[in-house]
Amino acid sequence: MNKRITSKELAKLAGVSSATISRAFSSDSRISAETRNRILSIAQEHDYQPNALARSLNSQRSGLVALVVNSIQNPPEAEQLQYLVQRLQTRELLPIILCCSGYDDKAHLMRMASAYQVDHVVVFSDMVSYDDAIQIFRSARPIIVSSEPLSGKHASHINIDGSNAVREVIDKAVADGRKHFAYLTGRKSSWIDKQRKQWFADALRAHGLAFEAEAHGDYSYDSGFKEAVVLLRRSKVDTVICGNDVMAIGVRDAATRVLGKRVPEDVAVVGQDGISMADWECLDLTTIALDAAGFIDEVVRLIERDQSQDPEPERVVLDLKVRWGSTC
Repeated sequence: MNKRITSKELAKLAGVSSATISRAFSSDSRISAETRNRILSIAQEHDYQPNALARSLNSQRSGLVALVVNSIQNPPEAEQLQYLVQRLQTRELLPIILCCSGYDDKAHLMRMASAYQVDHVVVFSDMVSYDDAIQIFRSARPIIVSSEPLSGKHASHINIDGSNAVREVIDKAVADGRKHFAYLTGRKSSWIDKQRKQWFADALRAHGLAFEAEAHGDYSYDSGFKEAVVLLRRSKVDTVICGNDVMAIGVRDAATRVLGKRVPEDVAVVGQDGISMADWECLDLTTIALDAAGFIDEVVRLIERDQSQDPEPERVVLDLKVRWGSTC
């Protein structure tokens, strides 16, 4: 194996400046293809790789983006992360994914990531304290994604609002003659789930209605299936609103396969998240969905905006939409 060389030695071998060596390893730098290829060829011959940590010390930018999520096992988060990671990588930004589920000391988890001098942090998780995240990543530019109203926090905020879409679903359900509604929650401590339930409660109140029953799942298919069997046997519920799509699919299967009910004739089922699987022909779930591509576009826009200038925090409101299926 050839002895590794330094960037100065590589510059001498290639007959160029150290700055040209740096530009050769940056895809968006202005340098001729001939010069870049010659430098990369010599670098490969001598087993040279640029030191990203050293470059970050010189430029004061690491190119790292911390993504704080609940879990990568959660289908909507996994789908969003897949797209976001691809978008970041095309911009030569490297994500550090922090999964909060199952990790007790979430502040310590964030402190570990902040030690790598991340340039940006995007907080998707509602398991962490937003104040802690902003304080821990104080040298980065935080972007908070939440349904929770955030006032007075020095961070850009993408606010997810589903109130209009929820009213559309409830208006149709009531117009179809439905009167007995139940809500299947996920994690009790989830602010997102509480906000989603409140949207539906407000829409029902406008019709003089309220939830007549409530069950508690854990966002899994099994919990949706099991809770639906109990819920639909002991009550006259004709509409089940679920905290996410995965539980809604479990409710639909329990209603049809165990209880012999017709969906939506006997019981309507509504999910939330708009995961790809919910749109399969065999499921065809009615769900409250976020435009995933538009959402990630906004995240990337805020990151790029923060790279180019020193802006004030920005608040972006994204509305959820109804993706109608055959279950409601």
